[in-house]
Amino acid sequence: MAVRHRLIRRAPETVWAVLSDRDRYADWVVGTDTSRPESGNWPEEGASLAYTVRLGPWTLSGRTTVRRCVPPRELELEVDSGMLGTARIAVDVRPWGEDTLVIVDEHPLAGPGGLLHNAAVDACIQLRHRPMLARLAAVVEECPPETADRR
Repeated sequence: MAVRHRLIRRAPETVWAVLSDRDRYADWVVGTDTSRPESGNWPEEGASLAYTVRLGPWTLSGRTTVRRCVPPRELELEVDSGMLGTARIAVDVRPWGEDTLVIVDEHPLAGPGGLLHNAAVDACIQLRHRPMLARLAAVVEECPPETADRR
């Protein structure tokens, strides 16, 4: 399992407002070029987003589905990257004084990632989590505390 955490200098409700805004998904998920609603009401269980990842001239499309949602503290997603397989990503939002501790736990479920899951795969996932959590913090922290915490 690849687990990483980050302290974000805003209240948990502000972090949750960003996580629950389907239009902000591509702003904080590393590699995602675009995202669009597919079904359901994000972040309710079963809701999904379609996304596109762009790597130079290549694109990859996939789907992210909410598998578990306990507002404003827990969001569990299943990411389906087609032939690359699926992964579970759990985001835990914890109050930490006046700030928020965000913990991301990701592991492959099926497909090549699941079959080849080892410490090296976890290290690669960790390399993605660091900028992803930095992007989430930047998106959340760009809102003034007095307005962001009233959403």
